[in-house]
Amino acid sequence: MDPEASRTARESLDLAFGMSNILDTGLDRHTLSVLIALCDLGINPEALATVVKELQKEPSSFGGRTPSVN
Repeated sequence: MDPEASRTARESLDLAFGMSNILDTGLDRHTLSVLIALCDLGINPEALATVVKELQKEPSSFGGRTPSVN
């Protein structure tokens, strides 16, 4: 990726992460980056949102660790 594209991607992620924090989604920067990448690949954003909401409701089944979407 060229430096300009990298800078633009970083700024876009920073903006999305800022909005995510304002909306109190509980998503960390890495998780948000993965979700954005999935949307870029054509995954339905509404379906992703449903999955994230369901994962946030689920009791932790990660050996005492909290999944990063919490």
